Amino acid sequence: MDDELDEIVRRHRVGQRLALATVVRTWASSPRPAGAMMAVSEDGDVIGSVSGGCVEGAVYETAQRVLAGAPASVEHYGVSDGDAFEVGLSCGGQIDVFVEPATSEAIELLSAGLQARRAQERVALATVVRGPLAGRRLLLTTSGGSGSLGVDELDQAAVALSEQLHAQGGRGSTFDGVAAAPGAEVFVHPLAPAADLLIFGAIDYASALARIGRFLGYRVTVCDARATFTTEQRFPDAHEVVVDWPHRFLESFPVAASTAICVLTHDPKYDVPALVAALKSDAGYVGAMGSRSTTEKRSALLIEAGVTQEELARLRAPIGLDLGASSPEETAVSIAAEIIASRHGSSGAPLAAGTGPIHDVRGLQDP
Repeated sequence: MDDELDEIVRRHRVGQRLALATVVRTWASSPRPAGAMMAVSEDGDVIGSVSGGCVEGAVYETAQRVLAGAPASVEHYGVSDGDAFEVGLSCGGQIDVFVEPATSEAIELLSAGLQARRAQERVALATVVRGPLAGRRLLLTTSGGSGSLGVDELDQAAVALSEQLHAQGGRGSTFDGVAAAPGAEVFVHPLAPAADLLIFGAIDYASALARIGRFLGYRVTVCDARATFTTEQRFPDAHEVVVDWPHRFLESFPVAASTAICVLTHDPKYDVPALVAALKSDAGYVGAMGSRSTTEKRSALLIEAGVTQEELARLRAPIGLDLGASSPEETAVSIAAEIIASRHGSSGAPLAAGTGPIHDVRGLQDP
């Protein structure tokens, strides 16, 4: 999403007129979450997606009308009945999409929110999507706020909802502001700081994992005590490359529940101190590379070093899902897949073997 927002900001700043389309409400098995955004330029270019392809054509047409002078509007898309020419979501979900002209104020608030997120601040963007105040925005960051929804009571309600959404780790949500402004509906989209992916071990597998980690939206750090191998040239996709012992680096790093730690050195003098620190931290994912015999020997060393059986049970080792991976790139996919499954509490089993919803509907709004 960050790359898409960067491109939207860039195009606006070079003078291109744009229409913005944002998913503001979802029901059931929607393909994209609330907050997903798509932009259409006056030249007809499309940036981003609101439904993974189901209703993009219809949203594109609405965006073209907005660029031609039509007012901003919320468009509802429900279930397709199977007619190949009908606009709808074949997945069975429903979405509301707010389509508006991209004003300078909107773009600058988006840009400021993106920069604050990259500075590891909590960010929420509130937008009036219905009523006379449609298009008004309020940006809320850890360091303060800017903009306004046009009515103090709406601003206050947006602040309260953003705090609630951040605390719950939830997706965007709407609230009815008619008590403060007749006809007003406000969408609040929380943007948590990017989760951290810490990769210990400056090897070729780390380079591939850094690349896919950045693609998935993580803030990637590669750390190794060997300065010869730990260089920015070898790891161009990492946001930060650190020459230090991993366990010492962890002593001052703000590990959170969203942090994923991957230990790839499979050398006890690096692995054991790093894993002791990682397993005693709040990291949501801790994995270590190595064969099954290496894993068994390392587990014994970790117990000797003071790791409890409960802490050891958190360790994903050998790291990754069983995909038959062998190359660095395949192994990176295997590790990334396990991180994703762990983050969502999923099994990692084939979708074809399941019977429940494909899309995660937790936290989505009911009709």
